[in-house]
Amino acid sequence: MEELTLSMFLIVCPFAFLAGVVDSIGGGGGLISLPAYMIAGLPAHSAVFTNKLSATCGIIVATIRYCKHKCIDYNLAIIGVLTAIVGGILGANFALMVNEVIFKILLLILLPLIAMYVLLKKDLEPKNVKPISRKWQYIIVSISTLFLAMYAGFYGPASGTFLILVYSGIAKMGLLQSEGNAKIVNMTADISSLMIFLYNGVVLIPLGLTVAIFSIAGNYVGAGLAIKNGNKIIRVVILTVLALLFFKIIFDAGGRFLNWL
Repeated sequence: MEELTLSMFLIVCPFAFLAGVVDSIGGGGGLISLPAYMIAGLPAHSAVFTNKLSATCGIIVATIRYCKHKCIDYNLAIIGVLTAIVGGILGANFALMVNEVIFKILLLILLPLIAMYVLLKKDLEPKNVKPISRKWQYIIVSISTLFLAMYAGFYGPASGTFLILVYSGIAKMGLLQSEGNAKIVNMTADISSLMIFLYNGVVLIPLGLTVAIFSIAGNYVGAGLAIKNGNKIIRVVILTVLALLFFKIIFDAGGRFLNWL
């Protein structure tokens, strides 16, 4: 396990608050919090595993809000939750199996690609929606949730956004219900995978719990905010954090090269 330092807390906690705000508005908070852990010096594996603890605490707050405002289609949510449990567990076990070097390479490829997609996707609500049968909604939700929950358990960032896109664009659910169902499914996948990580002792619990406080605060603030030009702010924050991460990676690689010389 990595040794915790004060600088880790000082770097990750503010970014976790921003991630919570972003996540509660439109998803994608993991594109901020996960790189923050890596900027703070955590290896890729530890970053993903510990981020799962803090992010899960934050999404629980946002999910409770959606439940209170009756923004969830509970019939579809039941099948979504069941498949999310299976997917989250499978994804977490796969993450534990992947070599650290390969895992870091995957992250460096996935982070910019997912960020680019999320940043370019300006509108989550599909146009010219044609309703489909309830039977097809169940089929689409169960299959898509299984695979996206596996992704959430393995990696995580923007899984909520992808769930909203599938639920609203393919399953033809209303945007508000898509967001509510995505929250409860994403929370289930996160909890399932977190249990696997905790059981295997790979989570930096003191750091994760401290960061969780800031994640919860960010989700609470963001859940009740209507931010003017919110999408533009989110895009700037995500791009800034990703730029910091890649500068750090280049700097570390340069340092190792100089030591090799």
